[in-house]
Amino acid sequence: MGTNLDSQKSHVILEKYLWDDDPLDKDANFKRDVVLYTKEDPMPTVSRLSRNLDIPEGAVIRYVLCKWAASGSDALLETGSNMVNKMSDILEQAEQDDTSHARLEAYQSLRKIVSWLRVPLDNPDYRNV
Repeated sequence: MGTNLDSQKSHVILEKYLWDDDPLDKDANFKRDVVLYTKEDPMPTVSRLSRNLDIPEGAVIRYVLCKWAASGSDALLETGSNMVNKMSDILEQAEQDDTSHARLEAYQSLRKIVSWLRVPLDNPDYRNV
């Protein structure tokens, strides 16, 4: 296995989260997700990755946690603040107008933006077309 240069050891208990759903809780969506995903045991998958890739289990777990924690920042960096602001403005305007027509227009606008963002995913050779 690779060399572990980090001498810090962290011990965490992977526990299930039980919660009485409270729709008034501002963090209810996140807590529902935690309840849902902590029902399963991630260790068989982590152990298999560790064994198959010759990476210590702790390194796999650390990678998954860091990758998840950074995903919001990564998404913003990849999309760009101007595009995120543009999409947000479209939604805010539709909510301010508060009509079905405005929401439909916002949907169409966002649909076009997402279509444009998907071009490199849908056609990796798009620059040569």
